[in-house]
Amino acid sequence: MLFSLLDRSRTRSGMDDASALRHTVERAEHAEKIGLHRFWVAEHHGVPGIASGAPAVLAAAVASRTSHIRVGSGGVMLPNHQPLIVAEQFLMLESLFPGRIDLGVGRSLGFTEPVRAALRSEHADTFEEDIAELSAYLDGSAPVTARPAAPPPPVFVLATGAGLEVAARAGLPVVVGGPVLQQADPLAMYRRSFRPSSANPEPYVIISLDVTIAADAADARRLALPEAWAIARSRREGEFPGLEPVSAIDDSRWTPRTRDRIEDSLASTILGTAGQVRPRLEELIDRTGANEIMASTSTYDRAELFDADAAFAQLAGVVGSTVVVG
Repeated sequence: MLFSLLDRSRTRSGMDDASALRHTVERAEHAEKIGLHRFWVAEHHGVPGIASGAPAVLAAAVASRTSHIRVGSGGVMLPNHQPLIVAEQFLMLESLFPGRIDLGVGRSLGFTEPVRAALRSEHADTFEEDIAELSAYLDGSAPVTARPAAPPPPVFVLATGAGLEVAARAGLPVVVGGPVLQQADPLAMYRRSFRPSSANPEPYVIISLDVTIAADAADARRLALPEAWAIARSRREGEFPGLEPVSAIDDSRWTPRTRDRIEDSLASTILGTAGQVRPRLEELIDRTGANEIMASTSTYDRAELFDADAAFAQLAGVVGSTVVVG
């Protein structure tokens, strides 16, 4: 069972955005040392809590400071870019860091209308056509030859229900999270409808979710609280904020609705000791047939985050060893 990380370059109270980007690169170096398989970075625009808006640039920084861990995007949002430009960026990354680059693509139009307007986002859904065009540039079959010439990096689709259908028809691996994990039908449909391609003869599923491991369950809950607090605040205030220290959160006034939102967020996180997390991951793998787990964990304290990452990596050798992966 492969274990990987998605880092969204979360900003933190009292620190500038540049610190968040440096922290992402440092976390990637640590992820490589502890033996994780991939390290992906995100694309978000106009979000106070996330510093990464240019995943190709950040992936280059990460790859230049590491030597063998796979590096990629989770993901590039195709509605925001011309497929040719995306192909050129990731062929360049593949040329500079051969055999290490992944291209995860998604279809998000941006969180708010001002962001969508600033990105000149079209509301027509051309995601499937964009993926086909991107793939043609990557494999050299398009009328225009994308440069530099390089072997195409693998493409992954960050998928919901409709995205799973697109990925199945294109013969591409998928990354899924959120509500899809609670439903058996979408992943069964993906596998049933999958059209084998030269790069992907079989379906491939990466599950992405928060996994927080600590010495005891109370510590794990405390580590997960800053992200849950940020999500609760975003639903109340309409803006996703940076991470705050647990002490500041404890001193804040929680309305009953805020408390309920925090509990909902914590319930969707796999957290606890390593012994508590392992059976939950194995149940998830067994239920979804996942090929890989990608943790999107974040917390305010970076040292504790590194410890949680190390505990997650240690489970990679044992989780799934007694599970039949479909």
